[in-house]
Amino acid sequence: MSTWDKIYCELCENILDHGVQVSNRTGIDTIKLPAAYFHLDVGKEFPILTTKQLFIRQAVTEMLWIYQAQSNDVRWLQERNVHIWDLWEIDENGDWKDEKTGAVLKHFDPSYAHTIGTAYGYIVRKFGLIDRLIDSLKNTPGDRRRVMSLWQDDYLDTAVLPSCVWSSEWDITDGKLNAWVHQRSCDVPLGLPFNVTQYAVLLKMLAQVTGLQTGSLYWSIKDAHIYINQIDGIKEQLERFHTQGDLPAPTLWLNPEITNFYDFTMKDIKLENYQHMGKIRFPLAQ
Repeated sequence: MSTWDKIYCELCENILDHGVQVSNRTGIDTIKLPAAYFHLDVGKEFPILTTKQLFIRQAVTEMLWIYQAQSNDVRWLQERNVHIWDLWEIDENGDWKDEKTGAVLKHFDPSYAHTIGTAYGYIVRKFGLIDRLIDSLKNTPGDRRRVMSLWQDDYLDTAVLPSCVWSSEWDITDGKLNAWVHQRSCDVPLGLPFNVTQYAVLLKMLAQVTGLQTGSLYWSIKDAHIYINQIDGIKEQLERFHTQGDLPAPTLWLNPEITNFYDFTMKDIKLENYQHMGKIRFPLAQ
């Protein structure tokens, strides 16, 4: 069994066994732990779940949207057949609406139409976060101030959804690039598997273009939760974990000829030898 599957499934069991049921803005209760932490050595083993199928094309495309295209425009994703942000797209009138009821959940200036407002890629571009990080990794390897914060108070009111994975810190130790990632709120069944794989890919990409080895991801979560309508799916995944045997962790191939972060395309990023136990569908809370 992959290290990531073991860590992930044990986290899910911990939430179900020791979590507290609470209400939230979505109207669907969650079972939550106030905090969680884990560590993954990405240089030794690439983290993607095998106890359920994770669609790496969608996960990596979203990461490239944020950190490479540095876009908040949902159409960029839709053009690439990725629809994970469709529910949060602002319409032509500047309204973000409830998909089921049509009620206006939040109104924006119409100039934000087709975007998610001033969140994620918008912040990366405005503050030059990736360019500053790459420059520091190449030119000041001992720097201890490499923080990329997607949480900017002045831009929260004009964001549809404030960043869940909101901060990352980067260091070089013994020639290895490491990242500490902070998540303010975590939908463990849906969000966490995507996010961990995304940042593992980002870590490997940045290590390659800066001439470093791939190190570790250190991951901290505030409010690690499972929605109550996701419990059956998680129990199915845990049953697989305990009864269906071990599947090896896959490997991630990056085109070794790429030396510029902005030159990577999906053709340059391939998951090899990925075996999994099949899909599990989880409801999405808006």
